[in-house]
Amino acid sequence: MMLGEWWVWMAGALVLAVGEVLLPSFILLGFAIGAGVVGLILLIGGPLALWLAGSMPVMMLVFAVMSLVAWLLLRHYIGLRRGPVKSFDHDINDN
Repeated sequence: MMLGEWWVWMAGALVLAVGEVLLPSFILLGFAIGAGVVGLILLIGGPLALWLAGSMPVMMLVFAVMSLVAWLLLRHYIGLRRGPVKSFDHDINDN
């Protein structure tokens, strides 16, 4: 099974991170972090990696949960702007 390989998840994380640079919206970055976490779990190994690699639905669930957590943290720390919205009362071209 190809999705049980750590390097597939890391390559996917890299592609998504590059896509985030090209489309700056903080959406793909959460998915990239989620894929990176799954790839890191598979790379480290151990019982969690065996359990994760043994079931495709569990692997997708972990990816989805990690992506959602990463997206929420990104939105909390760097996504929302606080304070008043800038408004301009004059035009710089007016004399």
